[in-house]
Amino acid sequence: MEFLDVVRRRKTTNGAFLPDPVTEEHQRLLMEVAGRAPSQLNSQPWRFVIVEERSTIERVAQISGESMTEAMSNGTFFERYKPYFRFSKEEMERRRDGMLFDRLPAPLRPFTNQVFTARGQKLMNTMRVPQTLGAENRKLVAGSPLLLGVMLDRNEYRPGELSSFYSVFSMGAAMENVWLTTVQLGMGIQFISFPMEVPGRWDEIVALLEVPDDLELMAVYRLGYVPDEQRRPPIDWTSSQRKRPSQYVFRGTCATPQAGWDEPERADEA
Repeated sequence: MEFLDVVRRRKTTNGAFLPDPVTEEHQRLLMEVAGRAPSQLNSQPWRFVIVEERSTIERVAQISGESMTEAMSNGTFFERYKPYFRFSKEEMERRRDGMLFDRLPAPLRPFTNQVFTARGQKLMNTMRVPQTLGAENRKLVAGSPLLLGVMLDRNEYRPGELSSFYSVFSMGAAMENVWLTTVQLGMGIQFISFPMEVPGRWDEIVALLEVPDDLELMAVYRLGYVPDEQRRPPIDWTSSQRKRPSQYVFRGTCATPQAGWDEPERADEA
């Protein structure tokens, strides 16, 4: 089934995009599929801002790169995300989530055994590894033809109330529609997260995008077209980076893991 093929090929684009601008036709299509997502009582709490202006993209890229450097330099990134790192193929195969450490950016690989120690942090700072990673991140974001800001209506997004859950749930559905559509359009997409990691930097992006008080900026993504060779990567059915169904699906009650589904049905058999 074509739809299953799209889902199975969905991924985050960690590399560079082609320099081609995203066509207005594709921009409009992405916003249409976002707007067709389900929402509680048809509240449609999402709002989007499309950014193509080079000066704005360059400034977001600068904020992102500087944020990455700061979070890496002061150790908050490693402290916050240590639970998601896997330090051996055996652990990765058993857990089937997080990130295998040897797949991290090249500047970090020499510090595999020391990154979570004070000595390792000091050594990385001495060798200016955070600055190198920050510069690479800035370049990656700056090379994006288009940015997409995702906001929620504060009349619906009220933290502490049930409406807040409904709004975030609806936003997730809208962005999954966008994400899957990029696969069909030969595009890639990636969440720009580091400005959220450093106090004050996200507020700079809010001001840059002139987000009004009645909206909450929830996320910013970079989008663009990807080279042909990256558009249809082979599906690796033996990949250990995704959990098996028996690890996240239960049958009848949560006491009984689902059995018999750990070998997925292939696309040509669906």
